[in-house]
Amino acid sequence: MNAPADFSHEKVDGAATLRLTGSLSLPKLGDFPERLRRIEGPIALLDLSAVERIDTVGAWLIHRFAEEHHSRIEGLDSNAAHLLDQVAQADQPVAMRLASGGPLVRVLGQIGEATLVAFRTLYGLLGFFGATVIALYNVCTHPSRFRFNATVQRFEVVGVSALGIIGLMSFLIGLVIAQQGSVQLRQFGAEVFTINLVGRITLRELGVLMTAIMVAGRSGSAFAAQIGTMKLTEEIDAMRTIGVSPMEALVLPRVLAAVLMMPLLGFYSSVIAIIGGGLFCWASLDIPPITFIQRIREVVPITDLYVGMVKAPVFGAIIAIAGCFQGMLVESDAEQVGTRTTSAVVQAIFLVIVLDAFFAVFFTWLGWT
Repeated sequence: MNAPADFSHEKVDGAATLRLTGSLSLPKLGDFPERLRRIEGPIALLDLSAVERIDTVGAWLIHRFAEEHHSRIEGLDSNAAHLLDQVAQADQPVAMRLASGGPLVRVLGQIGEATLVAFRTLYGLLGFFGATVIALYNVCTHPSRFRFNATVQRFEVVGVSALGIIGLMSFLIGLVIAQQGSVQLRQFGAEVFTINLVGRITLRELGVLMTAIMVAGRSGSAFAAQIGTMKLTEEIDAMRTIGVSPMEALVLPRVLAAVLMMPLLGFYSSVIAIIGGGLFCWASLDIPPITFIQRIREVVPITDLYVGMVKAPVFGAIIAIAGCFQGMLVESDAEQVGTRTTSAVVQAIFLVIVLDAFFAVFFTWLGWT
């Protein structure tokens, strides 16, 4: 059994020497650190030749004592000397965070940090978009690399499986628009203009916008979770190892499915919303369906349909790219899958709304009002 840590003072050639004995390990230290701290004056030599065992704590005590008393260390074997060197290398000053300058400085700092994160994310999205375009070019120049089955499967996931929930949502939105619009227009005796409101707002704005938000919640989150899980299980690294491009095999089918299905889903959503508004007008305002349809044809210009159909594929590309981009950023643990999935949905919805505002200004400038 190792003896407790101890030391003794000696004079060797007129120089103060501290000879350590016993085990310099945590269970055997006892009051050894306190007794070391009480030693004053220079100690020229630390003799550790009689030390039976030394661990990291003991090495740290010896290193700090030697630093404070400018002592030379002798008597260590190779393993103990290596341990002491590692402890000495770890003894580095740590940069301390400066104290906060108050609530205003803290808020400004948080705003600045959020701005930097936003710009980095935008930069990453632009780079990922460029990689997607390159993958599309490679597939166009080498059609045999196109994954038809994977793309068709994504058509089903993004489009066919979403028909039920998007139809229900659109029907209820059409009802709500017609009900709220009729309540306000009744004050002016202009309930008939409820048809204008339902037709134009669903075809031009809400049909495609609400569909994009729903697709972002369904498919964008699924893209991020699927690719993120593949990153954790190293399937994507394995694909690269065998020469398969993840951009071509995973990202491109999802982006193509979202781009091609969004116009169809947006048109479907607009039609269902108009049906919902028409049923409300029939039941509450006594406007028969044939009159409702005729009025829709008169007051809704074809440019409203063009506006919705132009926006839809752009929204689909944004949703798919944001979802796949966040999935590719998953690195370490399963918690990041949830975090990146949430970020994918938030970013996709935010970018869709921003682009919708841009399109509104752009089409107004073109005269499509």
